[in-house]
Amino acid sequence: MTPMTKIHRRQLLVTGAAAALGAPLARAQQGWPSKPVTIVVPFPPGGGTDAFARPLFAQMSKNTGRQFVIDNKGGAGGTLGATLASKAAPDGYNFFMGAVHHAIAPSMYPKLDYNIETDFLPVGLVSSVPQVIVVNPNKVKARTLNELLAFIRSNPGKLNYGSAGNGTSHHLAGELFKLQTKTFITHIPYRGAGPALQDLIAGQVDMMFDGLGSSASHIKGGRLHGVAVAADRRAPGFPDLPTAAESGVPTYKVATWYGVWAPKGTPRELLGQMEAEMKKAMNGPELRSAWTGLGAESPDMWGDAFGRFVGSEVKRWAEVVKSSGAKLD
Repeated sequence: MTPMTKIHRRQLLVTGAAAALGAPLARAQQGWPSKPVTIVVPFPPGGGTDAFARPLFAQMSKNTGRQFVIDNKGGAGGTLGATLASKAAPDGYNFFMGAVHHAIAPSMYPKLDYNIETDFLPVGLVSSVPQVIVVNPNKVKARTLNELLAFIRSNPGKLNYGSAGNGTSHHLAGELFKLQTKTFITHIPYRGAGPALQDLIAGQVDMMFDGLGSSASHIKGGRLHGVAVAADRRAPGFPDLPTAAESGVPTYKVATWYGVWAPKGTPRELLGQMEAEMKKAMNGPELRSAWTGLGAESPDMWGDAFGRFVGSEVKRWAEVVKSSGAKLD
């Protein structure tokens, strides 16, 4: 056997071994998902992230015939779940559904065990909803923003507001409201919007600056009263709910958005398949109707475009934190 023949033989062996090693990954990609997919939601059930995650992944389970399992990991304003998700196996079967809170956290927490821009790969933006000022109708008699402001100014410090935790959009929306209206309301942080909403409905707290998605059903059911949305225009599905601008606070604009990421290192091919399944579900009539009922819009923003958006939000919220003087309670 000549030296050249031996070289050729070695090349064939190496090529064959590489093909054998790559075959399982190729088959896994072609048949994705071949087993349950886990999505970490970093808040307890009942909050805004849950309100969009559950119908989305239920529809994806229906479309694919495979389970998309939500794993609620609440705590520390959504940062605990984000930390856990960042360390999950990057195999295309672990994803993370976070929110605007994760663009705020870098400015609120002195040290995080993850970086939302470098430890994750962006998949896509799921929805965007305006913040809504909601009150317990039995505790707070104000029905308009002007009435609410008049009461707060006549009774400084009497009202309190619940939030999903320190550094969340609920918290910052409240602090921004106080800054712009020159009022004072006591902040009561919870471990998620779900528990905060439960206490608001029960009368343990007076009001919230909530994402409309999680308050929608409670407003429609009369358990909460919507005072105003923090947006330029009225929300889809809520034509009777005025904007803050209509009520004399034109600069008060806060939106809550929700998106999906994968742990860094997840194969691009699998990210693409996740994106394709998300688009299929979100463009279907069931979710379009559900999103309208939650007062939400679905911007068409995927992959790197979503990543750039998150980066711009991190910078924007850093400025809000600085100007509002918001601090961890």
